[in-house]
Amino acid sequence: MSPSTSPRLLTEKEVARHCTQDSCWVLLGTRVYDVTSFLRMHPGGEALLLQRSGKDVSPEMEGPPHRHSENARRWMEQYYIGELDGDSGTDEAVRERRKAGAQTDRGTGDERTGEHADYNRCSPVDLDKDLVDWRKPLAWQVGHLGEKYDAWVHQPVDRPIRLFGNPLMEAGTKTSWYWVPVVWLPVVFYFSWYCYTSLAKGTTRLNLASGISVPIHKYCFPLLFLLGWFLWSFIEYCIHRFVFHMKPPAHNYYLIMIHFLLHGQHHKSPFDGSRLVFPPGLASLVVGSFYLILCRTLPEILGTSVFVGGLCGYVVYDMIHYYLHYGSPKRGSYMYGLKAYHVKHHFEHQRAGFGITSKFWDHPFNTVIPNEKY
Repeated sequence: MSPSTSPRLLTEKEVARHCTQDSCWVLLGTRVYDVTSFLRMHPGGEALLLQRSGKDVSPEMEGPPHRHSENARRWMEQYYIGELDGDSGTDEAVRERRKAGAQTDRGTGDERTGEHADYNRCSPVDLDKDLVDWRKPLAWQVGHLGEKYDAWVHQPVDRPIRLFGNPLMEAGTKTSWYWVPVVWLPVVFYFSWYCYTSLAKGTTRLNLASGISVPIHKYCFPLLFLLGWFLWSFIEYCIHRFVFHMKPPAHNYYLIMIHFLLHGQHHKSPFDGSRLVFPPGLASLVVGSFYLILCRTLPEILGTSVFVGGLCGYVVYDMIHYYLHYGSPKRGSYMYGLKAYHVKHHFEHQRAGFGITSKFWDHPFNTVIPNEKY
């Protein structure tokens, strides 16, 4: 909504009626937001947001226990639909909401004053004023942002991204979540069967030194499988931190573009469901490299046993990543904590919290997001 456009005025009763999964509205001071499309994405789950439907969420935004970040506030503004009518309800209730709204403005550091001063403080994408033209493919534009790219890409929006003008190239960047298990689980099952039956023959031995070797029993397969899974968790962390979150040089057009294609577009539009998992074609390059390195480092059957565990770890990683964006885990569960942790990575701590399936590797590398109740 532009500053020149009069806000839509809504009564308290009208706001209170929108308290279902099909239509959920909330208040932030005197500002009204339709968060229906955000229910599935909410880090605390749908139920938590529905409990506050039709009510003022200013205390929850400010905390405790969790003070929402500037990016979370900016994200909220995409659902802004109007203002609470000052003539609705009691004067005391309206004054309380205005006071809460003013406190929220002060908490965000906005120095502007006036009843509607924060209309565009955290506005949605302005197609005419944004640093890129959203009506054209973004892949060829982001490289020109230079030193502005890092700040721009870490200001998330809730809108689809078109990377390429060519329909085939664009389609190749999108993948439905179910293709990951459909493509890779048969490979996991086949290689698991192959490795176990090969080890069961009792002919596999590991050479330790000249003339010294030890037999590898079939019951070693689960240990090799878990070793591969553990190794993948380290690779997952390293790729996410050192590749996906590299800061491309401001003067290098191509590195900025590559970063945006690999991971920047995910941070710009974190709830684009078609780009939350790796396309199997792209993933096969990493999977194939992982397999070749292991089989050249270890005896073939041992390398394959470790590989299949790592591949299974990758499938679980992609499924968990999708769930962290679209699932509604039970409050207090392990997945609930992971979801809140990952959302904080997207909205507030982009240089920390690189673990997806667990926080394990964040600890030794000192990239743990500060502990906070969710």
